[in-house]
Amino acid sequence: MVEAEEIWVEKYRPEKLSEIVGHDEVVSRLQSFVEKKSLPHLLFAGPAGTGKTSAALCIARELFGDGWRQNLLELNASDERGIDTIRTKVKDYARTRPIGDVPYKLILLDESDALTPDAQHALRRTMEMYTHTARFILDCNYSSRIIEPIQSRCAIFRFRRLAEKDIAQMLKRIARAEKLTLDEDGIKAIIYVSEGDMRRAINVLQAAATLKRKVDEKVIYGVSSAARQEEVKEMLTLALAGKFEEARSKLFSMLINQGLAGEDVLQQVHREVMGLDLPEPVKVKLIDKVGEVDFRLTEGANERIQLEALLAHFCLIGDRVRTT
Repeated sequence: MVEAEEIWVEKYRPEKLSEIVGHDEVVSRLQSFVEKKSLPHLLFAGPAGTGKTSAALCIARELFGDGWRQNLLELNASDERGIDTIRTKVKDYARTRPIGDVPYKLILLDESDALTPDAQHALRRTMEMYTHTARFILDCNYSSRIIEPIQSRCAIFRFRRLAEKDIAQMLKRIARAEKLTLDEDGIKAIIYVSEGDMRRAINVLQAAATLKRKVDEKVIYGVSSAARQEEVKEMLTLALAGKFEEARSKLFSMLINQGLAGEDVLQQVHREVMGLDLPEPVKVKLIDKVGEVDFRLTEGANERIQLEALLAHFCLIGDRVRTT
């Protein structure tokens, strides 16, 4: 069995830039900076679990070797997001000289889009004043939330969601190392629930491995709190065919028997609508209704009523399609 304290996300985190998968162009540019030891301020932007923090830690390891921890200050800006953090911790660290032959230290601000505007303006000045002793690496999900003066001071790298083959490659590598039996249906299920997020994919695999050494589709959906893709698609097909009661029964099975949250079901409905064999104008109407129901749920509406209303709308749309 997997030991409780063993976290696979950290265990299999890349230690070199060359080990990062799915971002060949980004890695190539970063490697050229590291080889010349001429590093600008960096801004990494993209979805969660795509390798932004791993890339920053790899840069630190390759620049400083075994002494990388002494030359890297890592802060999570979502926890320490105020101006005082920039004026004290960051500024005090930036003004000290590095240990070793690299002329600067690294300051990694994780989730930097959570920094307040005042903190970002204070950071802008700090980045200017201490360029000779520190380089900043900011990573964020939304670069638009970083003020323009900071963006203009950084080389911007955009990380995209990982391709299915890249996630499958990592999952197979972990399965071999941990002596797991991971079948193709299990891999496809992990890819489906992770949505391009490598961190989530590895965590789902580890959760499944704590239950069974043979990881299949059923175990994956059991630990990931997600409905099977086929179930959601079948529910929508029934609704569009005018079989409201059967579609409603499928919905209740997901909400009650499987214990899924209404918002999770809605997100999966949104993903499956685009794969339905329907004309584009019909898909537009369905997506518009999904967006409306999502807004109502975030405002506190009853999820069962709203999702039933969504299925009823699908039935009406399906009826119009069949009669035209």
